[in-house]
Amino acid sequence: MRLSICAVGRLRTGPERALVDDYLTRFDRTGRALGLGPASVTEVEDRKGGGMAAEAELLRRALPKGGKFAVLDERGRVLTSPKFADHLARWRDEGVQDAAFVIGGADGIDPSLRAEADFALSFGAMVWPHMLVRVMLTEQLYRAAAILANSPYHRA
Repeated sequence: MRLSICAVGRLRTGPERALVDDYLTRFDRTGRALGLGPASVTEVEDRKGGGMAAEAELLRRALPKGGKFAVLDERGRVLTSPKFADHLARWRDEGVQDAAFVIGGADGIDPSLRAEADFALSFGAMVWPHMLVRVMLTEQLYRAAAILANSPYHRA
């Protein structure tokens, strides 16, 4: 199952970019044998200032056709890492070929796009900077693959 992270905004070179790249490399290496990956990042930018609705349209175009997608949203479900791994495995086992995770802009995700999502995931009630959400998501993708591979990386 190919994974995409579709995010509003550009992640510049720096420590966050290095961490995202590192976790995606780890995920691809660990997930390959499990039928997970590769993972990629697609960044969109609303240069015309159309707000959440314009961002939602750009994100819709970035989503893989025919796949499932989850939005990262503070109103979403809070999962343990093993439950998140189970969710990915369930999508894979159901024959989902493409899955995406959507990270909105500074104002969040347009309600219409949120309503179309197959799943809403939350990293807690706090609001996180989008660059850190990317790091947290890629780490959890790697952790999920490690859990499914019975790797010692995840210790609960």
